[in-house]
Amino acid sequence: MQRNEFQSYQEAYEIVTNYLLFYNQRRIHGSLYDLSPVEFGKAFALQLITPFVVKV
Repeated sequence: MQRNEFQSYQEAYEIVTNYLLFYNQRRIHGSLYDLSPVEFGKAFALQLITPFVVKV
């Protein structure tokens, strides 16, 4: 685990916000055909890919 010491609330807010944007929009997900969520959404909207079928 990486720990950070921030100089201000604004600095911490900026770093956390940037990480959340990366994690939720740009990070490659194995469960999304190794695409980022944004890329997967675009490909799905254009019907270039089909979603995985989840069997329960």
